[in-house]
Amino acid sequence: MKKVAIQGIAGSFHEDAAQRYFNDENIEIVECRTFRKVCQLVDEDKVDVAVMAIENAIAGSLLENYGLMRDYHLKIMGEIYIHIKMNLMALPGVKKEDIKEIHSHPIALKQCAEYLDDNFSHVSLDDNFDTAGAAKNIVKNQLLNVASVGNDRTAQLYGLEILDKNIETNKKNYTRFLILSKHNETPEGANKASICFEVGHFHGALARVLNIFAENEINLTKIQSVPIIGKPDEYSFHVDIEWEKIEKYEHAIHKVLKNVTSLTILGEYIRGERKIYDL
Repeated sequence: MKKVAIQGIAGSFHEDAAQRYFNDENIEIVECRTFRKVCQLVDEDKVDVAVMAIENAIAGSLLENYGLMRDYHLKIMGEIYIHIKMNLMALPGVKKEDIKEIHSHPIALKQCAEYLDDNFSHVSLDDNFDTAGAAKNIVKNQLLNVASVGNDRTAQLYGLEILDKNIETNKKNYTRFLILSKHNETPEGANKASICFEVGHFHGALARVLNIFAENEINLTKIQSVPIIGKPDEYSFHVDIEWEKIEKYEHAIHKVLKNVTSLTILGEYIRGERKIYDL
């Protein structure tokens, strides 16, 4: 049985991503409190793979997770996009006017900022390490004046009542999750790669690299600069690229190598479907 580490617990979006990605495979979910613990378990061969969020359509990139992939030298073996639908939930019988606190993951709260500002501006918003964890805590401690924000499955799993559905600001909100392993072989049919590189300090250095991809008909789907710890004003660039012809990709990488100070291929894999998955 494949062991899959996630940040969070049963009912979380990470667990949903893992179950959807591995589909019919028999997997064992290993719950972790932090993303660092997730990466540590992969590094120590205590799990086979990990599922880790890397960006959200509203909250943006999770810069910490880029750093963790680098620190633990993890490889990307795949990706999946999950449609994020948020609900306000509380113990059965609790009314909205009873709520004095709302608990959830900070990114989940940010994704519902407009709803919370319009309806609960007087209520305390408290961060939790996980959406499902916040819901479970309400049930465990029978918190009658506390609500949480999470998905349908969380409410069903822990017996909470949904007070308002689909409270996310952006109805086309999604989160991209990466599937990470310690060792990874490029699958047949790979058409996407995530790479990380650094360039010299001179004008046009980054543009020169990006032009190489354009010249070889390589599509850049994301570019993210990440500060290099211990090197003020220096950044590494994380780039996601897609291609139709593998030869074009290989030629582009060969040329890029001559124009950067360092290059790491984080993973070559089959791109996830762009459709938004319903929960």
